[in-house]
Amino acid sequence: MTDLELQLRKFQKELSAGTVSLSLLAVLAAAGEPMYGYQIAKRLEREGEGVLSGKQSALYPVLRNLSAAGLLDSHVEPSASGPPRRYYRITEAGREALRDWVAAWRATRDSVDSILGEQST
Repeated sequence: MTDLELQLRKFQKELSAGTVSLSLLAVLAAAGEPMYGYQIAKRLEREGEGVLSGKQSALYPVLRNLSAAGLLDSHVEPSASGPPRRYYRITEAGREALRDWVAAWRATRDSVDSILGEQST
C-alpha cells in the first residue's frame, strides 16, 4: 500500500468517527421506536450510502459510547429467534445533541465546500 493510500484510509477513518455517531442519532430519532443494532446497521446500509462502509462491528462501540453519554437509552429483550437483543432509543439529551450536531455538520460542510469551490478531481 502506498503512502497516499494510507493517508486516504486515515482521512476516511477520521471522517467516519463523527459521521457514524451523527447518523446513528438521526436514524434513532426518525425511527419513533427502539431499534436493535442489526436493524440500525441495515437502515444505515440502505439509506446511508456507505456510512458504515461494511463495518457493522464499528456500530456497537459507538452505540455504547452514545449510551454512556446519556444520548441513548437501552434495554435488553429476549428474542424468539436467537440471543437476547439490546434495543436503543434516543433520549431528549440525544435529540438536543442531534440538533446541535446537524447544525455543526452543515456549517462545516458549507465551509469546506466554500473552500474547495470548483476543485477538480
